[in-house]
Amino acid sequence: MRIGYACLTVGVPRTSFRTCLLKNASNEKLETVIAHNLDALDHILDYNEAHRIRMFRITSDLIPFGSSPVNRLPWPALFEEEFNGLGRKIKETGLRVSMHPGQYTVLNSPDPRVVQNAAADLAYHARVLDLLGVSPEHKIVLHIGGVYGDKKTAAQRFIANYHRLADAVRQRLIIENDDRSYAIEEVLDISAATGAPVVFDNLHHTAKPSNTQRTVLDWIRQCRSTWQHGDGLQKIHYSQQAGGKRPGAHSESIRLEEFAAFYEGLEGLDLDIMLEVKDKNQSALRCMEWLESRKSFKA
Repeated sequence: MRIGYACLTVGVPRTSFRTCLLKNASNEKLETVIAHNLDALDHILDYNEAHRIRMFRITSDLIPFGSSPVNRLPWPALFEEEFNGLGRKIKETGLRVSMHPGQYTVLNSPDPRVVQNAAADLAYHARVLDLLGVSPEHKIVLHIGGVYGDKKTAAQRFIANYHRLADAVRQRLIIENDDRSYAIEEVLDISAATGAPVVFDNLHHTAKPSNTQRTVLDWIRQCRSTWQHGDGLQKIHYSQQAGGKRPGAHSESIRLEEFAAFYEGLEGLDLDIMLEVKDKNQSALRCMEWLESRKSFKA
């Protein structure tokens, strides 16, 4: 089991990422920002290795305008050496990385332009992982998208557009339940039609549950069946509700008592847990320390 965190590293020097405004996206500016971001990622990898963190989500903003024609810089070739070095470090340290496109990457939109842009964005994410030289066990996470007044048709549109994606994207793509539109049972149905592995998100499931007669462990076990040889260990997302916020909002920090109860409920199931929490690496370290102390106590 690996415990990881997403995108940003809190309280660690030289790990912040930069971006730029569209009006400033000249080749010179983009080259400077990308060089800085790749250096920041390098420092994050060093931090993760020093603290034995073996799971990390790379920010989608690594390459500004990475899927847009605005970025005319030949960045894959220009930074080939840097990507090779980062990839070697990832593989040598046993780190599992992933990426997660944002809310505007919608594959089931009725607007063909939105779908085209989504496919381009997914291709960008796959390109980054390919440049790092990591296997298909290193995934791209995607939500199903909107309902658009007809969920059945929207789901069918996702399935059709999924099959049009390039092989390089489909071999990495995994799909996740969300807190508003697509519950875990519906995502599993889409998985059956596409072959995409399913990521179970516990907080999204709380906000938008499926059959309440089934336990969280039941759903996690069913999701496990969608992970095939070559996909790597099953991955789930874990987070906790922020007090006083809308259902599905992530907490500032992981409350260890709740995490411990969740972990015990897994009944020894081996999987990777991505924490989605505001204090990022700090909660990951606390959860890892708790897990180590639990193992030591049992021994």
